[in-house]
Amino acid sequence: MLTNFGRAFKTPDLRRKLLFTLGIIVLFRLGSHVPTPGVSYPLVQSCLEGADNSNQLLGLINLFSGGALLQLSIFALGIMPYITASIIVQLLTVVIPRFEALKKEGQAGQAKMTQYTRYLTIGLAVLQSSTLITFAQNPQTLFNNPGCTNILADDSVVTLLIMVLTMTAGTGLVMWLGELVTDKGVGNGMSLLIFTSIAAQFPGSLWAIQQRSGWSVFLGVIAVGLVVIALVVFVEQSQRRIPVQYAKRMVGRRVYGGTSTYIPLKVNMAGVIPVIFASSLLTLPMLVAQFNQSPDGVNPGWVDWLTATFQTGDHPVYMLTYIGLILFFTFFYVSITFNPTEVADNMKKYGGFIPGIRAGRPTAEYLNYVLTRITVPGAIYLALISLIPLIALVLVDANQNFPFGGTSILIIVGVGLETVKQIEAQLQQRHYEGFLR
Repeated sequence: MLTNFGRAFKTPDLRRKLLFTLGIIVLFRLGSHVPTPGVSYPLVQSCLEGADNSNQLLGLINLFSGGALLQLSIFALGIMPYITASIIVQLLTVVIPRFEALKKEGQAGQAKMTQYTRYLTIGLAVLQSSTLITFAQNPQTLFNNPGCTNILADDSVVTLLIMVLTMTAGTGLVMWLGELVTDKGVGNGMSLLIFTSIAAQFPGSLWAIQQRSGWSVFLGVIAVGLVVIALVVFVEQSQRRIPVQYAKRMVGRRVYGGTSTYIPLKVNMAGVIPVIFASSLLTLPMLVAQFNQSPDGVNPGWVDWLTATFQTGDHPVYMLTYIGLILFFTFFYVSITFNPTEVADNMKKYGGFIPGIRAGRPTAEYLNYVLTRITVPGAIYLALISLIPLIALVLVDANQNFPFGGTSILIIVGVGLETVKQIEAQLQQRHYEGFLR
């Protein structure tokens, strides 16, 4: 991998793309530390020093924003509204016939779907920024720090509107930066920004473990992390290749087909989406509990039970619910993203068949059978990886942003592998051995 990066920097075109991408990443990280107008930055830092990170309500969004959320910076929302909008649009393709038709139109339809995703992103940014500012008016709840005072310099309506507008514009700017990396950089822009946000929290999380538990635990966590990364890379690269043979066809005087290929079915076809869905749903009980807390401190029994069960993440009920949601969403997401009947019909249309399997319905049944068998270990793998931060919370008293597990490690490894593949593909286009030397 290091050799490929060295060759990439020796190629002028790729060197410009890599430097452009690095420049965008630096700009993105700088914006994550610029405070929103109307927010007292020193008070925010003092609130962060005594904050309790066990609260699950805003932990997921803070992870994707690289810690900018709890600093109330101009990039506080990060790329999370775009991720949510993309998931919603992708799910709506199953429900809305218009979206399904656009999906089948190729590049033109995809451009239209992207435009819808942008509009929805801005709408979600307005909603999420308004919610965040509402929490900022009560910083004890936002930071889970009873000693935190008011962090807003002004509570006037004009100031609050400016804050909403600034955070929404920041989300639009982040979305534009990601598209710039996709068009003019090494590609995969949105994923690289998420990668940057999560990787920026690695040093702080690891150093916090060292300060809390000492060097022996710190070195043990590093060793376990390397093993987990190796296992994640192995599973992410694993796939079941179903052979496909295309029959020969005569079109005029030319013969088409007669080639052999395969359908790659990954063990983890759902990626990190089930983990995000499950984490998002598990924040709802705490949200309900917080809105039903009594001012005098005497809460109903069910509110205390929700707080004790879903606040820290180390409760057995929380873990079992988390595992169940991940298993459910893995099968659900795979079922809507890979349609065996559609794949079988397309193969039959172009004269393709799986050796030993009849075309049409038997092919669809065979694909569904294979897909179900490989989705089971994929779902179990996602559940086990997602439990690593919860186990670390109990063993080493780490917070929910424990780097070597859950959403963070899946995104880090997945985006890293995809970026390396893209660089290698571009290198092969520029450094290949032809017939003439």
